[in-house]
Amino acid sequence: MITVTVFVDSEGEHRGFRISGHAGYAGAGEDIVCAAVSALAQSTVNAIEAFTEDSFLCSVEDGYLECSFSGKVSKETKLLLNTLLLGLEGVRDGGCQEDQNGDPFIRIVTEEV
Repeated sequence: MITVTVFVDSEGEHRGFRISGHAGYAGAGEDIVCAAVSALAQSTVNAIEAFTEDSFLCSVEDGYLECSFSGKVSKETKLLLNTLLLGLEGVRDGGCQEDQNGDPFIRIVTEEV
């Protein structure tokens, strides 16, 4: 299962996100759920870096991506993060939502930091 954790502060503002795990929809190199999540996440990180001046740290490993913002988050970054979440929800709620055991391929949670 892929777990998406969205970090928010006490005012509900985005402070970052973490995506970890593997969907298990198909084998390595053929898993369209993992590919979709990876494409959405990498595009979001690249867009924040290219189109905003927001300061953030990112850590990437196999099956893991975490980004956190150290300063104020711009309206552009907020839009990009909301677009990421919309895309992830679309993948989660698409045609293949659960494995044969009824477990979801993607779980999205919010964590206050």
